[in-house]
Amino acid sequence: MVATTLVGCHTLDVSEFKPHNDVAAEHYELVSSQIEYPALNGCSEAECDTTIRSLAPRTVTSGEPAEYQDVRLADVVQLGLTNTDVLRDVGATVVLSPEGTQTKYDPAIIETDPAFGIESALSAFDAQWTTSLFSENNDREINNEFFGGGTRTLQQNAGVFQTQLSKRAVTGTEMSARHIVEFDGNNAPANQFDDAWTVKVEGEVRQPLLQGSGMEYNRIAGPTQTPGVYAGVVLARINTDVELAQFEVAVRDYVSNVENAYWDLYYAYRDLDAKIAARDAALDTWRRVRALYDAGRRGGEAEKEAQAREQYYRFQEEVQNSLGGRLFDGTRTGNGSMGGTFRGTGGVLVAERRLRRLLNLPASDGRLLRPVEDPVLAPVHFDWEEIAWQAVERRAELRQQRFQVRKRELEVIASKNHLLPRLDVVGRYRFRGFGKDLLPTGGTSLPRFDNAYEDMMTGDFQEWQVGFEMDIPIGYRRAYTAVRNAELLLARSRAILRDQQEEVVHLTANSIAEVDRAFAVSKTSYNRLAASREQVAAVQAAFDNDKASLDLLLESQRHLAEAQSRYYRTLAEYAIAIKNVHFNKGTLLEYDGVYLAEGLWPQKAYSDAAALERRRGKARRLSYASSLAPVVSRGVYDQHPSDSGYSTVSTDQQPAEAPSEEIDASGGESSILDAPTKMPAPTPIDDKVSESPLPAVADTVAESEPAIPKFPTLIPPADDAHTAVGELRLFR
Repeated sequence: MVATTLVGCHTLDVSEFKPHNDVAAEHYELVSSQIEYPALNGCSEAECDTTIRSLAPRTVTSGEPAEYQDVRLADVVQLGLTNTDVLRDVGATVVLSPEGTQTKYDPAIIETDPAFGIESALSAFDAQWTTSLFSENNDREINNEFFGGGTRTLQQNAGVFQTQLSKRAVTGTEMSARHIVEFDGNNAPANQFDDAWTVKVEGEVRQPLLQGSGMEYNRIAGPTQTPGVYAGVVLARINTDVELAQFEVAVRDYVSNVENAYWDLYYAYRDLDAKIAARDAALDTWRRVRALYDAGRRGGEAEKEAQAREQYYRFQEEVQNSLGGRLFDGTRTGNGSMGGTFRGTGGVLVAERRLRRLLNLPASDGRLLRPVEDPVLAPVHFDWEEIAWQAVERRAELRQQRFQVRKRELEVIASKNHLLPRLDVVGRYRFRGFGKDLLPTGGTSLPRFDNAYEDMMTGDFQEWQVGFEMDIPIGYRRAYTAVRNAELLLARSRAILRDQQEEVVHLTANSIAEVDRAFAVSKTSYNRLAASREQVAAVQAAFDNDKASLDLLLESQRHLAEAQSRYYRTLAEYAIAIKNVHFNKGTLLEYDGVYLAEGLWPQKAYSDAAALERRRGKARRLSYASSLAPVVSRGVYDQHPSDSGYSTVSTDQQPAEAPSEEIDASGGESSILDAPTKMPAPTPIDDKVSESPLPAVADTVAESEPAIPKFPTLIPPADDAHTAVGELRLFR
């Protein structure tokens, strides 16, 4: 013991390692401090390294002409859902926190969890086949001849073979069928045979009467005797439903981010148009003042020439920034509001690459994505009571929390079962056989006990046992703690659900107010733009007649550029505000024409299900569990309820037709501007807004004014609830 202690306390000193030379020591130190690359299996080099598929990014100084790919909002949503396995965002979460990134594989991962998945919970009730075979040799001196069978020196060869098939039922019943074969050969003089075989066939049933009994408990908690540890099939199914709701949240956020990026890019192009128009106007003014300066005429003073030149370069700087952009965070889900508050901080190239990233496209492929869809210009009115009810009913986060509440309710039921004593009734019945040999060796007239199996088949030796087992923990301390803990968890989940509902209603109210604000501001900004245009025209005419100063002309040009950029910004804000209403009331996927569906099962699963249904003998409705199981679901979640009989949205107050004049969006010095953006001039909006309340809410603009930009392709037709712009299938 002392030697063992000394060796166990001895510490190995790494300095005792002595390589045979200094070169070897240097080699070991170098190798031990190296950082190595991982070896990947399961994918080719081209699949694992996809960075080479992107061309060099386009920059402000790129000289080649730009090629455009015109895209609609429905196109980018469909393209994004088609290309994506990872529901990415614009914050590089997949790099910073890969484990927290949602993918299409996550619901299947939760469902197939070997510890808490549905199949894992069902496996607790699978039949188990166990087999053992042992052989032993005993050679011992026994003090008493009686226990040695007439000898004090016992020499024995023994063997035991046992095979068992056991099954646990959903009621908690444990059923077992065993077959046991025993061999015993020893030198005891009192033995009938030197070597003998014993065979047994027995069945055993153990039924809990109090704790652990009943289908409800076993479906909730599974076959456990530990309070607080519940892993039944019902809870496993709830975990899968919770993950499906979380997956829907991730898809919704992804679609929202795609739409945010689309309107960011829309505004970037419109802002660039405004900056180019202002720059070209400043350039024209500078040239005119420069001509006067070169001729030495009045109005061409040096300070005026420098002032006009400064304004030109100011707008040229803004054009370059509006084209290239700076790496500020754009509009994204959760930046001030749940659906995203419009920012529009980046330029065309930055916003275009951000949209490409969301769509899982290369950073550059020689073409520039260009939005061709206009924001909604008509007023959209929402009925508050209707959308408040929809927000509470349809938000995926609330559905997820309701599943959590139901899970806690079932855990309370399971925890109270442990307050009962453990009382089991046990029954066992056995057939025995004994013989000199295990199997018959031949002949027709065999003596008694010739072989064990033939003796067992006579049925002469039968045994049975019936009894009760009771286990009562004094005080039930752990069981009462588990009940209290389950009740507290349930109270917490219900409190969170109530607060979530209130928060969702508040968020919906904010989004409704934002829609109203954005539309009112868009009217004001248009009137401001119209006034700025008239001001520039008037000041330009006065300047040409030497009745206005250069300062006034340059200032009016700046006001026009700012008003034009601001007008298009308000249009993007209005489009995002409408989108955020659907985001907050849980109908964004329907609004954008997205339908979620699980992937197809293997063909063998369908054939097995059909065969099982035929064996049932009569047609019946397929159900996930029997009617005795705890109810956790109200059925299939309708993703397009508006197609099922009720309409939630309506509009009125169409704006007037667009004026004949157009804003000049042609540019001069940046190659990306060679192709016009084809945006119409801003539509004048009447300041008089109807005060009459609408009977219903509108999801889309009215069809009476075809000149108004709409999103007709984003809403599924009413005659087909499953027609969708994008259909994202979960990996199974």
